[in-house]
Amino acid sequence: MNSKIYLSSPHMGSSELSYIQEAFDTNWIAPIGPHVDGFEDNLAIYLSDEVHVGALSSGTAAIHLALVLLGVVQGDEVLVQTHTHIASANPILYLGATPVFIDSEIDTWNLCPIALEEAIVDRIAKGATPKAIIAVHLYGVPYKIDEVRTVADKYGIPILEDSAEALGSSYKGQKCGTFGDIGVLSFNGNKIITTSGGGAIVTKTAMQKDRAVFFATQSRDAAPHYQHSEIGYNYRMSNICAGIGRGQMEVLDDHVALRRKMHAFYVDLFKDIAAVTVFEAPNDDYFANYWLSAITIDAQLTNGVDRETLRLTFEAANIESRPLWKPMHLQPIFSMYPYYGKKVAETLFEDGLCLPSGSNLTDAERERIAAVVRGFFVE
Repeated sequence: MNSKIYLSSPHMGSSELSYIQEAFDTNWIAPIGPHVDGFEDNLAIYLSDEVHVGALSSGTAAIHLALVLLGVVQGDEVLVQTHTHIASANPILYLGATPVFIDSEIDTWNLCPIALEEAIVDRIAKGATPKAIIAVHLYGVPYKIDEVRTVADKYGIPILEDSAEALGSSYKGQKCGTFGDIGVLSFNGNKIITTSGGGAIVTKTAMQKDRAVFFATQSRDAAPHYQHSEIGYNYRMSNICAGIGRGQMEVLDDHVALRRKMHAFYVDLFKDIAAVTVFEAPNDDYFANYWLSAITIDAQLTNGVDRETLRLTFEAANIESRPLWKPMHLQPIFSMYPYYGKKVAETLFEDGLCLPSGSNLTDAERERIAAVVRGFFVE
């Protein structure tokens, strides 16, 4: 059997090992060190000269600490996009707060500004002004940033910008990760760049970053002994992982270009197949890294052949594909929480499929993918 084609596998550059070797040579084998500082500086320079970055153990940790910085406590409500990975929502429960799920809009598949405002108005009428909004750049396509910000500012609710999938994406020339009151990034093994596992928090002030790092290092007070006056967490990134990240930053723009090349490959592959729509950014204001390329299939145009049939066909050819994120409000763990909107996210889940999108895919692997698609839709 042919080797497996993965959805999104790690893609190393040429200098990561030198940074790791430096960490070993200098004995910086700890969640502190020059690579942590260097990686944070690299990210801040890449994103904007007006942000501060704290390197953490995961994107989930970054969301958790962002909610802490925004003052979310037990009993609060947090509005969150339903069409997302569960890591966007789980930290709300860590704090004893209540997630309130919001539907997507069809243009970017992200947070619907109309449903968002309907939810805010209704929650306020019920006596609970939401404490924060979590907006996600799904699959690297920016959400409707202007519209969501207008709603947020109208009601005085801060935005936590989940840019876990969108490093390298931008809106009107501004990098994703810098639009929210606080932003978060992820460097999981399947992301645009990886530190094997890791994430970062992006803040507007140095004070916010320092506060996040304080929480991430067990909230140790400034004392010669170990003294703790606040709850803390073990969330700091290791110097070795940060070294990998520094090497990956050197190939970040190349990785984005290669992901976008994969997206263009799918646009061309499906251009004459009426039943398939390739997910694309709505206009030139949006620059998407296309972390994952995705399609929707109209089963009415295929005599009932749906995305699951195609997924199983890929699987039989040892090619990984995956349904779009199952909406959070349909997940068993979140089924009892409020939801606002229609069925956009639900329909996307039923009809949508993520396709192999890695920046390290070869021409031979692309041909295998194309052969499956041609055979599937010709039949």
